Amino acid sequence: MKLKLVDAHIHLDQYKDDDINRLINHYSALHALITVSTDLNSCNRNLELSKNYPQVHAAFGFHPEQHLPSEEDLQTLIAWMAEHKNQMAAIGEVGLPYYLKQDKKEAAFPYNQYVELLDCFIQLSKEWEKPIVLHAVYEDAEAACDLLEKYSIKKAHFHWFKGDMKTILRLERNGYYISVTPDITYEKEIQELVQHFPLEQIMVETDGPWPFEGPFKGQMTHPKMMKESLKKIASLKKLPLSVVTEKILQNSMDFYFH
Repeated sequence: MKLKLVDAHIHLDQYKDDDINRLINHYSALHALITVSTDLNSCNRNLELSKNYPQVHAAFGFHPEQHLPSEEDLQTLIAWMAEHKNQMAAIGEVGLPYYLKQDKKEAAFPYNQYVELLDCFIQLSKEWEKPIVLHAVYEDAEAACDLLEKYSIKKAHFHWFKGDMKTILRLERNGYYISVTPDITYEKEIQELVQHFPLEQIMVETDGPWPFEGPFKGQMTHPKMMKESLKKIASLKKLPLSVVTEKILQNSMDFYFH
């Protein structure tokens, strides 16, 4: 069977043009990738990439680990997304600012405003019948789940998820998907997550160009790294690599393209 991979979460717009060309055109195993956006400029760039490469499918949104947009900028973004919703694979990357909140550690941090912003994007996901790609880890995942349940959202993808067993069980029960990066090859926390989470709700991603350690130290993040992620998942699940590879491909296609 010819290897077919779907990168369920990558920031393709942050790569150099030459690297994008090599990454896509010189790697035949790459069946598709979901490139997520961080702001309006990122959305525009990802839209153009999706027009230039048939394997590229763009998600549009506003990454939470940055300062909140002004009301005017938010309305401009939403209007742009509405205009291009038929070219949008999903809403994303959206979520809650776990790491920014840790860095700030100030009483006046406007966390509730980030929750309101996520609420807005989840409502759009419901209205437009689009999957949603979430950056929500640890306790933020609980808040995200509250909002997803509020609007009865079914297609939610928690990328690079981290959380306690209570939250893991909640995601599983609700039918939400997670995706793991190449750090599964060396991070015990992610390995334990995959051991507990159903294979039927797992995808793989790179989150490129985010750099990785372990066997990938010093390398440009590339979808070929997902082969090592799949090997590790197969080992953890005690299943043949071919079974795991086929199932995770099916999961990605079902979530994003059906």
